[in-house]
Amino acid sequence: MTTTKKVAMVSLGCPKNLVDSEVMMGLLARQGYEITTDSQAAEVLVVNTCGFIDSARQESVDTILEMAQLKQGGKLKRLVVAGCLVERYRDELQREIPEIDALIGVNQLKEIESVVEPNGRRSLPVYSDGASAPELYLYDETTPRLRATAPYTSYVKIAEGCDHTCAFCIIPKLRGVFRSRSPESIIREVEMLAAQGVKEFVLISQDTTTYGSDLALNDGLARLVDSIARVPGVEWVRFMYCYPTAITDELLRVMAERPNVCKYFDIPLQHASRRVLQRMRRGGNRQSYERLIERIRERVPGVAIRTTFITGFPGEREEDFEELVDFVKTASFDRMGVFTYSDEENAAAFDLDEKVDPVVAARRGERLMKVQTRISRLKNRKLIGRRVRVLLEGKSKESDLLLEGRMETQAPEIDGSVLINDVPEGVEPRPGDFVTVEITEAHDYDLVGRIV
Repeated sequence: MTTTKKVAMVSLGCPKNLVDSEVMMGLLARQGYEITTDSQAAEVLVVNTCGFIDSARQESVDTILEMAQLKQGGKLKRLVVAGCLVERYRDELQREIPEIDALIGVNQLKEIESVVEPNGRRSLPVYSDGASAPELYLYDETTPRLRATAPYTSYVKIAEGCDHTCAFCIIPKLRGVFRSRSPESIIREVEMLAAQGVKEFVLISQDTTTYGSDLALNDGLARLVDSIARVPGVEWVRFMYCYPTAITDELLRVMAERPNVCKYFDIPLQHASRRVLQRMRRGGNRQSYERLIERIRERVPGVAIRTTFITGFPGEREEDFEELVDFVKTASFDRMGVFTYSDEENAAAFDLDEKVDPVVAARRGERLMKVQTRISRLKNRKLIGRRVRVLLEGKSKESDLLLEGRMETQAPEIDGSVLINDVPEGVEPRPGDFVTVEITEAHDYDLVGRIV
């Protein structure tokens, strides 16, 4: 490379995708490229796409087209598209959006430099078995990463791929079989990040509770979390994306006993009706889920449980949905998200009968969220008067007059916040500080309080 080029990255989709973007930026920065957050100033722009469901696909395409406009009279000379959308629609993207100069799949991250150069390849080869690389990619602690999160928080991808066969999901086809990083690699990365001032570590993968199973580790996630909790400087460690049938007593013990392991479970249950769950190819049923929730709350006092559900899955009848509503009322989740079913070609559910009208699916989703909003409001009201530990994140997005932070039971980006409207005179908290906040008001999802 003869001259320094400015490269901008637009990362769409989930935190797992964000880590991929951070890796690509790190690899480019190591080669001497200048990374900028200003798309207008970039000579090369990489859009790391999500292709999981229809709405994410549309956002990805819209973003690509928006970025392509910067090539008209601007500084942008090369537009690179990466990620899951490339894995699904490589040929279509090449054909339909000629402004795209290069395409790179999820297992080709190491090759990013070869496609950002002006004379670089337009598309890396697709191999005969359908995979986009001769080997499935997984970064390690030696891989450069240019983190895009706040300095005090970092995602750590502990595994990649998935072996489940959920009927609504195509992730295994996009990202390959489940494969874990070694515990040693993860611990070394955590130690390096902690030395740089990271305080909160969020462990992610497609199926976090399966961590280590391919390495013949028993209770792999529990042992990993326990080891990370012992690393100096780790104030909080949380893990996301738990499969409901793989939560062990040892994992609950570690969470209960380690004060810096966040009392927080993210368990996408997807539904409660046995019939729908079977059509989804998911393990468990309402009764087993209720036992699981009871076991978690019994073993880990003060725990918050987050889940997600899909409404409108093929074959979901009114009685199935009513069972789901009743389950949500009974389980009283602390956090919840709802997706309406997206009919994805290449997913097993695409060929199922009894398709649900999208309008009906959306209406069910709205009703389910209204139920959860009432639950959330009541739970938040019970916190009024309590003092909680909060990780300060800076000025609120709602108003410069408010500060904003999170409790250990609130994960970054997806859960509510604690808004702070009163700071003692002489106290100047900074982003990344932990403060004690007395809760004074409760809203549907956010809390309001004062630093004490």
